[in-house]
Amino acid sequence: MAVNIYDIAKLAGVSIATVSRVVNGSPKVSEKTKQKVLAVMKEYDYTPNVFARGLGLDSMKTVGILCPNIADNYMARAVAYLESSFHEHGYNCILGCSGFEQDEKEKYVNMLLSKRIDALVLVGSTYAGTGRDEYDTDYIREAAAQVPVFLINGRVSGENVYCICADDYHATYEVTRALIRRGRKKILFLYDSDSFSGKMKRKGYEAALTDADYPVIGQLKFRSKNDIEYTKNMLLEYNRTLDFDSVVATDDMMAVGALKYAKVQKMKVPEDLSVIGYNDSLVAVSCEPELTSVDSKLDVLCRTTVEHMIDLLEKQKQIEQNKVVPCEIVKRCTSDF
Repeated sequence: MAVNIYDIAKLAGVSIATVSRVVNGSPKVSEKTKQKVLAVMKEYDYTPNVFARGLGLDSMKTVGILCPNIADNYMARAVAYLESSFHEHGYNCILGCSGFEQDEKEKYVNMLLSKRIDALVLVGSTYAGTGRDEYDTDYIREAAAQVPVFLINGRVSGENVYCICADDYHATYEVTRALIRRGRKKILFLYDSDSFSGKMKRKGYEAALTDADYPVIGQLKFRSKNDIEYTKNMLLEYNRTLDFDSVVATDDMMAVGALKYAKVQKMKVPEDLSVIGYNDSLVAVSCEPELTSVDSKLDVLCRTTVEHMIDLLEKQKQIEQNKVVPCEIVKRCTSDF
């Protein structure tokens, strides 16, 4: 029967990392374990491919990078950083843009795997699914049976899957608490998805309200598109049914939409309405007044991903499977804390 590295690890009673080290001739594996793994490989006629880097077999020095939409500012910044950094280490990159539909994500992962890549990097929490169904991340675990998979700002369990996330929960908790300390009682939460990152932000927002003995009001959790004009128009449309004195948005674009709404309504910012954005993007300093925003440390997430991949592929080091990076609140003119 055809076997993969998952099967060899299970049959030998070791981890995928150990099989990789055996294939790569790492001295960190005991002779006894090495012989056990080699015996299983021989019995099942297993020929290593992308994991056989140390033996000089099949390494293409190529990384697959997948994001939902390169037009998104966050994704574009991430891809630019990753591609530049991988090139510095001698790796070429193949980019795919999958969109957000499950079938398309799976199709693009398989397409990149067919290019004999050495590792796969998934940019964005959409690839971690919504948490409602475990099956919607099975394609990632299947990919990890062939190559190491690195997920930026999402979390998926599985061997050979490595996740680097911003601490979105605590960042959103802290900005919400800061608004509460300044006397804000009706805090609108603007979000655009139920992705892993979106859920962490929502939980942080809700926890801050609960800890302050504020009610968590469903009407003040408002879903929008991540688009300035759409958000502005939506808030104007629902103006009569919405009553809020501050906004926490999960992206700067929606936050700027809230600022445009405030201008139409002749509201003073931050006196009448405080607005907090997320990702500290270029639009945060391009709008007027300049936007208080959470720096989600995208540069750190990308740099850590590259460093971990090099450590794993070239140095056969053990790396963290789940790393969390603290965020930073960048205070500007749309808040009074």
